[in-house]
Amino acid sequence: MKKNDRITPEGTKDFLFEECLTRRYIERTIGDVFSSHGFHEVVTPGLEFYDVFDPDFSGISQNVMYKMSDKHGRLVVMRPDSTLPIARLTATRLQNLPKPIRLFYTQPIYRNHPGLTGQSDESVQTGIELLGAGGIRADLDVMSTALEALGKCVPGFRLEIGHAGFFRSLAEKIPAGENLREKIRGAIETKNYARLNRILDTLPASEDARALRELPRLFGGEEVFERASCLQNSAKMTGTLDYLRKIYRSLSALDQSGKLMIDLGLVQRNDYYTGIVFSAYVEEFGDAVLLGGRYDNLLGHFGQPTPAIGFAVNVDAIAKTLLDRGNVSPVLPMDIMVHGDDGYEVQALEYAADLIAKGLHCETSVFKTQDEAIDYAQTSGIKRIDFVGETIKTVNLI
Repeated sequence: MKKNDRITPEGTKDFLFEECLTRRYIERTIGDVFSSHGFHEVVTPGLEFYDVFDPDFSGISQNVMYKMSDKHGRLVVMRPDSTLPIARLTATRLQNLPKPIRLFYTQPIYRNHPGLTGQSDESVQTGIELLGAGGIRADLDVMSTALEALGKCVPGFRLEIGHAGFFRSLAEKIPAGENLREKIRGAIETKNYARLNRILDTLPASEDARALRELPRLFGGEEVFERASCLQNSAKMTGTLDYLRKIYRSLSALDQSGKLMIDLGLVQRNDYYTGIVFSAYVEEFGDAVLLGGRYDNLLGHFGQPTPAIGFAVNVDAIAKTLLDRGNVSPVLPMDIMVHGDDGYEVQALEYAADLIAKGLHCETSVFKTQDEAIDYAQTSGIKRIDFVGETIKTVNLI
């Protein structure tokens, strides 16, 4: 007996009408920004081998992956991330292209969220990857593109900037294994002060442990750099702060200062990112709508060590925000319905094609009688019907 043939799996949903129009608008708008900056679109398979996302270097837990086997018994997964397949693609099919390589994508990812209700297991991402370029020019190129893309779609966002190296420099100095460091990272990322303090209370007191306690609070404007300078105790950390300050000031010069924040507690997936990291938020959505950063070590796992930086935008989150704000045009009825009388069906199709060629939105009637066509048009909000027979007769409906 069928029990699930009228519902969708948990974490998925159907998208209707305005939702689809909004998603397409976002994809088109952001895609145009990417193309105008020299990025070229690629599409990777929805199914990839599990090895591409090996948790030992990807930072993606196997528990979140949808796994299955192919006809040869090899383990495959539904794509949980777009950056790793693009790293694979670049290291193989594009390895001989001149650097840097500019790529963008718009495609769904699939992630299981055990125990978390309200999370989407299927979501559409659009993003860019700049591969084969390091340094401040590349970082500013990608981050300014992020600001432009979001600015064209969802005004009023906030971009938070951090650096993976700041947390890593502190974490390396405390007597903790990888598992404990990951718990510390997670507590800092979620700004869970109580949990962070409980974990650090189990470690010997030190300046580095004290600095880790302060990381979630190092959030704000340029004053954060002064507060952070009191915590750092190495030339490496001083260099990290100086670099981050240059990024912040450079982006602020693009008249984005009201949207920029410094967050030294921004430490998501620290095993994945190697340098600058950034996230964007809007008030109407609880999670980040954009995630990005520098990942210079990732392509080395595919045999082609290459510096790289990129970001991904959650299209569904932006679409929900626009719909909640009411900033989306509704689905409009057709301009005209064309009804062909008996024996004039082909002429009606040709007539409708001419109207469409002139830029009108035209629906062809599939009803047998004129009265049925009129009833449907009135119900659907169509204000004009053209009847095609021996002559063309127009009826305007109010």
